[in-house]
Amino acid sequence: MKYILAVDQSTQGTKGLLFDGEGRLAARADRAHRQIINEKGWVSHDPMEILRNTLGVCRDVLGKAGVAAGDVEAFGISNQRETSLMWDRETGKPVCDAIVWQCARAAEIAELHERAGEADKIWKKTGLRLSPYFPAAKLQWIMEHVPEARALASRGMLAAGTIDTWLVWNLTEGHQFRTDYSNAARTQLFNSFGLMWDKDLLRMFGIPESAMPEVSMSDSVFGMTDLGGLLPKAVPVCGVLGDSNGALFGQNCRKSGGIKATYGTGSSVMMNIGEKPVLSESGLVTSIAWGIGGKVSYVLEGNLNYTGAVITWLKDEMHLISSAGETEELAENANPKDRSYFIPAFTGLGAPYWDSEATGLFTGITRTTGRNEMVRACLDSIAYQITDLVKIMRKESGQAVRRLHVDGGPTANRYLMQFQASMAETDVIVPDLQELSGMGAAYLAGISCGLYDSERIFEHVRHSVYRPDMDGETRELLYGGWKKAVAQALTH
Repeated sequence: MKYILAVDQSTQGTKGLLFDGEGRLAARADRAHRQIINEKGWVSHDPMEILRNTLGVCRDVLGKAGVAAGDVEAFGISNQRETSLMWDRETGKPVCDAIVWQCARAAEIAELHERAGEADKIWKKTGLRLSPYFPAAKLQWIMEHVPEARALASRGMLAAGTIDTWLVWNLTEGHQFRTDYSNAARTQLFNSFGLMWDKDLLRMFGIPESAMPEVSMSDSVFGMTDLGGLLPKAVPVCGVLGDSNGALFGQNCRKSGGIKATYGTGSSVMMNIGEKPVLSESGLVTSIAWGIGGKVSYVLEGNLNYTGAVITWLKDEMHLISSAGETEELAENANPKDRSYFIPAFTGLGAPYWDSEATGLFTGITRTTGRNEMVRACLDSIAYQITDLVKIMRKESGQAVRRLHVDGGPTANRYLMQFQASMAETDVIVPDLQELSGMGAAYLAGISCGLYDSERIFEHVRHSVYRPDMDGETRELLYGGWKKAVAQALTH
């Protein structure tokens, strides 16, 4: 049997995933990497450690599965988006550690561009609101603070990119300097509507065009790799996607109107809107889903700061629960007449409210409110936030959302998934696999190399389905209460 090998290079670590010829997960291996955080709170990763771990999990997963290296047919990559780095084209050595997407060290740079009146132009070219979290400001920070970067740029020997580009460069032994559309569109240097590196944006952020990689279709052959000698013959790297985009593909949301929500510490809600982009007027971002088969598809995306983190807070700070698994029964046993709400604005509210000064609150508390009711209010806040974004996506895309595909740890909570279905007025689809980002890249690579049939490959994935079971009057009453509670938390 032939296999597809993929890595999901994420913020906390790297997963090696091996899928058989039928698309079933044969084995998984994980290696964590250091979170390098200095006294200023800057967050960095060591690119060389990430590369070593990538090669390491490939060895690990083949050994774990007992699969011969010669049976690997192709290789796929999904990666943490926005984490940025620069390196020397001659030596392959990074000029400094990679700046992680969470790191806000480039905040002053973003503020300078804001004061210069450039934010609107950036949004209209990229679909992204100006932010230090995107690579443009991070790469400008490196250019301004790392002399080696400027010296290399003056000689045309500087390479810049995101983690996918770094891995492709190294796995193909420096032969290929490429990225895919899903990652390029998150740099805030790529014109997502003209589909090219934007000369105005590059000049604005002080990045030489010669330092930027070639942008390729996500299903193209990025190069050949033997994974540092692990494989007896080189195989194609032919599926590359940013991690959230990989999850969208892994959820089989390949057609316009397909929408997925990932429940992690925070949440990413992403909707495929097809080949015609829509600029959001409600605080969502417009980005590129992927380039496949010579065509580019777009997405609307909204990011929430605190969803699964609310459950962690209940356990670690409030000590109302000892494990996440307890929340389901507690919520089910809450008084149905209790109308308390929790707003998880620990560090402000993100989409669609965008109030960084907002603080969290419990409201609607009465004598009927106890432990069960408070836990339920916390779970409900997750579903309400997702619903906020689903409603906006329905409105701005003109698409009827009848199925919401979900992934992440909290999806095991049956109470939460049922409440989510009822609030968002949509079926909630929970797959039996959780490795959706890496699975998306692996399936894309398998389709690209001809091992998988593009229509049949998803047929074996099993799902649980939750359907709305609440009457319209009750739903409107509950959701209206949520909106009133949010209004109390907002500072503007």
